[in-house]
Amino acid sequence: MNKKIAIIGYGKDAVDTYGKQITALFSNNLSIEKFYIDEPNVRKVINADLILVQSYYILRKVKPYLNLESKIVIANRTISKTGFNKIMNIPKGSHVWLLDESMEMSIEMVCLLYELGIRHVEITPMYPGIDRDVSGKNLILLGKSACNTKGAKQIINIGHSLLDIITILDIGEKLNLLYILQNQNIRMGYKEIVSKNFGLSYVIGQTNRFGSELKVLLQVLDDGIIGIDPEGKIYTYNEGAEEIIGINKNNALGKDIAELFPNLPFDMVLKNIHPLTERLIKINGYDVVLSAHPLVNSGILYGVVVIIKKFNDIEKKQYRFRAQIIGQGYRAKYTFDDILGESEIIKKYKKIARRMADSDSSILITGESGTGKELFAQAIHNSSSRKNYPFVAVNCAAITESLLESELFGYEEGAFTGARKGGKPGLFELAHKGTLFLDEIGEMPLNLQTKLLRVLQEREVMRIGGSGLIKVDIRIISVTNRNLRNMISQGKFRKDLYYRLSVLPLNLPPLRDRRDDIIPLFNEIKSQLNVNFTLTKSAENALIHHNWNGNVRELKNYIEYFTSLGIKTIDLEDLPFYREKSHKSIFNSNEEIIFKKFLSEIDKDVEKYIFLLSELDRGYKNKKRMGRRSLYKIARQKNIFLSEQEIRVMLIELEKNLMIKINRGRGGSVITNFGEKVLNYLKDNSMKL
Repeated sequence: MNKKIAIIGYGKDAVDTYGKQITALFSNNLSIEKFYIDEPNVRKVINADLILVQSYYILRKVKPYLNLESKIVIANRTISKTGFNKIMNIPKGSHVWLLDESMEMSIEMVCLLYELGIRHVEITPMYPGIDRDVSGKNLILLGKSACNTKGAKQIINIGHSLLDIITILDIGEKLNLLYILQNQNIRMGYKEIVSKNFGLSYVIGQTNRFGSELKVLLQVLDDGIIGIDPEGKIYTYNEGAEEIIGINKNNALGKDIAELFPNLPFDMVLKNIHPLTERLIKINGYDVVLSAHPLVNSGILYGVVVIIKKFNDIEKKQYRFRAQIIGQGYRAKYTFDDILGESEIIKKYKKIARRMADSDSSILITGESGTGKELFAQAIHNSSSRKNYPFVAVNCAAITESLLESELFGYEEGAFTGARKGGKPGLFELAHKGTLFLDEIGEMPLNLQTKLLRVLQEREVMRIGGSGLIKVDIRIISVTNRNLRNMISQGKFRKDLYYRLSVLPLNLPPLRDRRDDIIPLFNEIKSQLNVNFTLTKSAENALIHHNWNGNVRELKNYIEYFTSLGIKTIDLEDLPFYREKSHKSIFNSNEEIIFKKFLSEIDKDVEKYIFLLSELDRGYKNKKRMGRRSLYKIARQKNIFLSEQEIRVMLIELEKNLMIKINRGRGGSVITNFGEKVLNYLKDNSMKL
């Protein structure tokens, strides 16, 4: 005799949806009667073998009308994968309102979405009867809603909620119909829903029953699962196992597991209750990872679960996990459209770079400072087949050798004093399937050059303090403004590494070789910065014929400088390089020697030293001594990328050159008269430097 189930909900659409789900899974083995909470037919005695209610609130309202012998299930809801993807596509940081049948259900659904992993948007529950103005708001709708949605900015309809697998199992168990779910319908019915991970391992560990409930759960998993009885005979398997290794009822059920996998020690698993750790084997041309786990309760072996995974699937999951670890930080922002200029030479180099993007070979980009080397590197990545994977950048000159090694290779827990608990993946690992961008490669220490060469040759890394090799699939793009060939002859750069890095060399032209682009670039950068001034013809000619040692970066600096002047027309005399001051006029002979040596040592860090000297000068005038921690906090506030350790090293350099005095303890640092002279000179001539 068919079982009878009564479904009670808020409205027809939701109840119909649940009814269709249940009918699809249990076929014709039960009959369904539908009730709606606001209709009169719900206020009579409801006779059914099982009553499914949409919420606890509904249960309280209909409880007086329920047959005492009826079994009750409160719906555990979820959403479809299509609906989930619609929410995931909402822009990060958005605020959306979710409309559901009641306050209870709306809050419950918001909690479910957060639990399913939706973290990038703020979701506020909404329900009928709440007085909210939705004008201009983004709304998530579950099918139809009784709420007024007029004036909403955007409506994202994710479809009606669905019954989660837990609810289906509860229905099957309470009606003794679980055996009906032992077919392919359960997998097909749940391929399109998003379900919470409720811990299959916990279910296996807590029960000795290998009955219907476990079979249903196994059909939902993507991994191949084979159930073995205590004698080593195969008694069940899921669709994943059938897809991966091609087993079926005719050649698998009742067969000894050792016949299917003759080279694996299953006798150790069955006799000694010993797990079989992951083994890489080949089946039907696939690389497959297999493991076996005894199921034991009170010292008694009840069977073994064999788990089979395609190696390619494991790699895809590893990438997803890596993406979660790195978040959205490692992404290339620029494309070839962001590389400005219409001269023939820049068009030529963009064309060459586009062709390089189609290859997986290592690229070495060289050129003077400010020519756009990183811009080209990001554009190449975004035009390559790796564009959907990480673009991981590291500046080889910005950090010490030991820190650079740990950043590149990662480390295991306890590898050194201060190592983070649980260890840390290196940048090689994080760049898996993507691009590793090595900025200022010419500054990499020789010791690390040797290790980098090995990674390029073997495509595998070992963490500091680790013992296992980790396979990595990365593309290397390196940049430098140094002459690596000269460094090779001087013994400062490895010749074999150079040829590994420069499979595809790209030497970018300086701005003085593309003078046709100077004024168009000037105007485009002005537009991007939203500034408004004009150049006289003489000033324009002077810019075109300037030597541009700082290239595009120098050009942008000039535009910011002209903006700070606050005048509408820039003439020849307003150009800094036209009326530069000579440092000889402000320094005595001894100061001149010290300053020249200091200037040659600080190289590209002029702006950072200007920042430190400016803050120390301001502190001196305000009778406030500044320490490195205070300077670090100010740098962060001003978006100047300086670590506390870098500030410490720079302060020592300034004191060595008599520009500041570092007081011990909490005395802070004080700028000297010579330091004030240096600061004034650097400010006046920063464009030239």
